[in-house]
Order: sequence, then C-alpha cells, then structure tokens
Amino acid sequence: QPLSLPAIWNMSFGFFGIQFGWGLQMANMSAIYQYLGASEGDIPILWLAAPLTGLIVQPIIGYYSDRTWHRTLGRRRPYFLVGAVLASLALLAMPNSGALWMAAGLLWILDASVNVSMEPFRAFVADLLPPAQRQVGFAMQSLLIGLGAVLSSALPWMLTQLGVAGDAAPGTIPQSVRLAFYIGAGVYLVSVLYTIFTTKEHPPEPATAEAGR
Repeated sequence: QPLSLPAIWNMSFGFFGIQFGWGLQMANMSAIYQYLGASEGDIPILWLAAPLTGLIVQPIIGYYSDRTWHRTLGRRRPYFLVGAVLASLALLAMPNSGALWMAAGLLWILDASVNVSMEPFRAFVADLLPPAQRQVGFAMQSLLIGLGAVLSSALPWMLTQLGVAGDAAPGTIPQSVRLAFYIGAGVYLVSVLYTIFTTKEHPPEPATAEAGR
C-alpha cells in the first residue's frame, strides 16, 4: 500500500542522524589526529581501518538483518538501535581521546557502528515501499543525507561563530570540536529513535520467519 510523504520522511529521518555522525567523522578526524600529535604521513594509515571495517561489516549485517525478526522491533530496527547507541557512545568518547591510539580505536568502533545502522537502512525502503514509490524513498534519503553532511561539516565553525573556543593547547582537542561531537551523538541517537518509533515493519512470510529463528 502506498505511503504518505510524511510517512516516507519518518522512515528516512534516521539517515539524517547517521550522516551527521559520518560527516563529523569525515570532516574532523584528520584534524583530531594532528591535535594528538600525528604527522601528515601517519594520517592515511590511521584512516585505513574505516574502509576495511565497512567491507567486513556491511555484508555480515546485511545477511543477518535479512534473516532477523524481533517481536517488538521487527527486522531492521534492532540493527538501527544497536548501531545508533554504539555510534553515539563513540562520538561522545572521541573528543576526549587522550592519545593517538585511543582516537584510532574509537574511529574503528564508530565506523563499525555506523555501518551497523546504515546497511539495514538501505533495505528499509525496499521492505516498506511499493516499487512505484521507491524512487521517492531513495530521493528522501538522499535529501536527508545531504542535509546531515552539510550541517555536520559546518557545525564546529558555526560553534566558533557563537563564541565557542576554536583553538586549543598542543595535544588537546578544541572545545568547538568537542561540543560538535557531543551534539552529533545526540542528533544521531534521536534521529534513529525517531524512525524506530514512527515506522512499523511488516511481519515476514511464515517461511522467512521460520528461517530467521
């Protein structure tokens, strides 16, 4: 049955939070590494864990989310929730990293958690929308992804314009970056919870349900 535009917005809104967290990571991790003493030559190696994590996590989560059915949360929403909680905790911890190895480890956890949330979201549209509306669903996801990317990338600068300190002593992370990550953790979790509470999933066919037990 076709869904209304507000319903498509609700089911896609979690992508705004996911992209917000992802955008903070992409825009600020190199600077965080440098604040913590990394040289420019070290940064590509420190980033290497992120794409490797995605290559491993995405197919695993995709496989298991296709075969999951939780009586309360459904098929995809358990993964949304677990990924959002872990990613939000990593976002809270990241700006408090006291050493380079800690920031690198938290980046790995953050990237893995984002992938746990994101991969089932890609299947959410196909699960809930009829074929004629899927293009609208993917367009709504793209809109929210773009908004999340732009706002998260600009957030530290916006905070400095509001008077938050943008400079820090060597070996420490500026207050504007810290606060941006704290805000990002809240945005991530609230956005995903919004989708979880406003969108219901369809029970699987009996044969699928038996296979997922």
